[in-house]
Amino acid sequence: MSLPADLEPAVRDPKKLRRTAWTLVAIMLLGGWLILRAYDTWATRKSLDDRPAIVHRIKKERDLRLMRQDGKLADLFDLRGKVFVLNAFSLRDPQAAQRSMAVMRRLAENFREQPDFHLVSFVIDPLPAESLAATLAGSAAAQGIGLPQWWLGSNEPSTLHKFIKNELKATVYPNESGGKWNYDPSIVLIDRNGHIRRAVVTKTRNGKPTRPGVVAFDFDQAAQWDRDGLQTGTERSNEEELEILLAKTIGALLAEPTESR
Repeated sequence: MSLPADLEPAVRDPKKLRRTAWTLVAIMLLGGWLILRAYDTWATRKSLDDRPAIVHRIKKERDLRLMRQDGKLADLFDLRGKVFVLNAFSLRDPQAAQRSMAVMRRLAENFREQPDFHLVSFVIDPLPAESLAATLAGSAAAQGIGLPQWWLGSNEPSTLHKFIKNELKATVYPNESGGKWNYDPSIVLIDRNGHIRRAVVTKTRNGKPTRPGVVAFDFDQAAQWDRDGLQTGTERSNEEELEILLAKTIGALLAEPTESR
């Protein structure tokens, strides 16, 4: 294809080129400012969002079957559609779970009129299968753990311990050391849809909201904060504040609907 004979090169106009360049610079600066403004608005909104954080979801195929204190087998999935809390403890070494068990008892009392709220405690000790039901029944009676609100249950140790670590996201895989049990006594909160939820705490710095913190319901950690002299900004201890936060979070989850799927 040949070019026309009278084709002439375009004449460059420096003024127009500068004007175009400055226009592009202005557009880029304005676009950058708008992006930063939008991000700042989003970050501020997120920093004020105190909805309970989702950590993990327990799916039906990874469910856990328990022998309960009434001698019956039950699946955790049977509680889908309810809000419930779980903790683990050892019959032989219950000291590690003293704080969480005390909180569990108060939760049972405070939410006793709420049919959609339940509690589950796991016994992590290896127990003979032939005496498991009787041991659970005796322990439940001694500790005031009553059905239908509060389950006391167990399973074959390796199955139960793996579930606690992998599905409940425990900080410690239950294990024996020096003749004592090591385990995570934290309370785990599950919503109606099987999600593990943790509290979200809004924070401020120089009077401005910052990125919120996600808090596990670890009452031993809260007690350590108290021993370290960390202040809550209220007249209450860290343990007391965490228990209030747990009850508040349970209330928020009870108000949430169950997913249709």
